[in-house]
Amino acid sequence: MSTIMSQMSVDRLRVLREFADRGTIGGVAEALSMTPSAVSQQLKVLAKEAGVALLEPDGRRIRLTDAGHALVVRADEVLAAMDRAIAEMSHYRASPRGRVRVALFPSGAALLLPHLLPALADSGVEVMAADEDAPPTEVSRLLADYDVVLTHRDERGPALAGPRVATRPLMREPTDVLVAPDHPLAHRTAVTPAELADETWISVRGGFPVDDVLRSIATLTGVRPRIAQRLNDFRVIETLVLSGYGIALMPRFAVAHPDLVMLPLSGVRAARLYELATRPHADKSPAIATVLAAFRTAAAKITDD
Repeated sequence: MSTIMSQMSVDRLRVLREFADRGTIGGVAEALSMTPSAVSQQLKVLAKEAGVALLEPDGRRIRLTDAGHALVVRADEVLAAMDRAIAEMSHYRASPRGRVRVALFPSGAALLLPHLLPALADSGVEVMAADEDAPPTEVSRLLADYDVVLTHRDERGPALAGPRVATRPLMREPTDVLVAPDHPLAHRTAVTPAELADETWISVRGGFPVDDVLRSIATLTGVRPRIAQRLNDFRVIETLVLSGYGIALMPRFAVAHPDLVMLPLSGVRAARLYELATRPHADKSPAIATVLAAFRTAAAKITDD
C-alpha cells in the first residue's frame, strides 16, 4: 500500500476527497476552481495509479466503489499529514497562525463566540465563523468546507462516528420548560412530564435536540404532544411563549427574555451536548489546536458562571 500511495499525486487525492464530500464532478469543480473535464481526468489518472476502479455508475450519476471509499480514508491521512507538515513549518517561523474556518449552530454561536474571539485576539489565528443551522447528520457534509464544526445533540442520542469524523465533547446544557409569567405552572420550581400532557407546544423542526426531548416526554406520558408551531429561531419561540401561544422546551443558556420562566424537567434526562467535530488528526495543526483550546476555555467560563 505504501508503494502505491507514493505513486499518487497529493493533488489528485485531494480531488478524490472532494468528490467523497460533495458527490458530484460539478461540485468538485466549483470547490477547487477547476473544469469538470479536468476533475474527471484527475480521477481517471488516480484510478490508473491505484490500479483499481475508484468510481462506478449509479444510475445517471457516478459514485465511489468500495476501493474508492477505502482510498478516501487513506487520502484523509495523507492530506492531514501534509497539513501538519505545513503547520509545523509555520510554527518554526512563528507562533501558530493562519485562518481556521468554523461552523456553529446559531444559538451556540451566540453563546460561545463572544468568549471565543477575544481569547484568540493575540494568538495569530484568525477565525472565519459561519452559522450553520444543520442537524448532526450534516456534520460530515459541513467538514467539506470547514475545519471545525460545533454541533449539538440530545445527550441520549448516539455520538457521531465514522472514519472521516473526529468529535470531542465540549459542554452539557440542560433543557428547561419555558412558560410565560402568567402561566399556571409559572410558580413551580420544577415540572413532571405528566403535568405537561395537555399543553400546547412551540417546538423546533424534527432532527434537532429539543425535539428529541419532546418525543421522550410523549413516550413517558403516552400522549402525543400538541405542537402548534415548529420554528428554529429561539427568539421567535420566546416571543410566542411570552404572548401565551404555548410553552416550549429551551436550552438553558439560550433563553434571552428576562420575563420568561424556566422550569427544570423532572424524570427526564433533558440536555443537549455540545461537540466539536473535525477531520481525524486535524488537531495536529497548531492553528486548529489553538481554536479547539479556545473553545474549551470559553465553555468552561460559561458553565462556571
